[in-house]
Amino acid sequence: MQTHLTDIQVQQFIRDGYTRIDHAFPRETAMEAQAILWKETGCDPANPATWTQPVVRLGYYGQEPFRQAVNTPLLRNAFDQLAGEGNWYPRGDLGTFPVRFPSAENPGDDGWHVDASFPGDDPADFFAYRVNVYSKMRALLMLFLFSDVEAADAPTRIRAGSHLDIARLLQPYGEAGLGFMELAGMLDVSAHRPEVSATGEAGTVYLCHPFLVHAAQPHHGSRPRFLAQPPLVARKDFIIEGKNGAYNPVEQAIRLGLGIHP
Repeated sequence: MQTHLTDIQVQQFIRDGYTRIDHAFPRETAMEAQAILWKETGCDPANPATWTQPVVRLGYYGQEPFRQAVNTPLLRNAFDQLAGEGNWYPRGDLGTFPVRFPSAENPGDDGWHVDASFPGDDPADFFAYRVNVYSKMRALLMLFLFSDVEAADAPTRIRAGSHLDIARLLQPYGEAGLGFMELAGMLDVSAHRPEVSATGEAGTVYLCHPFLVHAAQPHHGSRPRFLAQPPLVARKDFIIEGKNGAYNPVEQAIRLGLGIHP
């Protein structure tokens, strides 16, 4: 049984901005959580006629299956490996769930973006949230698969290596960084990157660099997709120069994007 990320997985994270962990949490846990989420959708899993919306957004859930999924020994060790030992706040929930259903209707939320991490002038306005080159308040972007996700099942799209482009884009803006919408308007810098789909079986987790460019997509399959996309919150800003000690992989990736060599 895997207990830590391999060196290959860590190097992929630095180079491509993500690593995939199969069996990161038990399939049985995913099914228990999915049963809770089905009830919350108001839809009947046995009657597709009740699946009337392309996406249903559900709130925060901290019941035991969700707590177990995000706190397996493998994942907690991986958080230490990527973000630095103890440089993250433990999670007792998995944030919101965009449950995607098969639909010919466009979901209207499938644009390329980078998740912002700290509040702007109006903390109540998500679109005013910001991101800076030190990845203030965000250690990782995480994708938790609570259902089997194949190519037609609306897997999250990832631009592999795009985190390197975003590091360079953010550098001139220093501590203030850029707002979510400002940054979204500049993402053509990553359009040349290869696109990867975050597929896998229930229990799969993708641990992603916080600067990774990603997007939703319409669902053309036959079974609903259950996925959580919570942040791992950082205890302190990441250091990209002058560090007294080794740089962790999140920092190494930023330095790679900025052309700063060891």
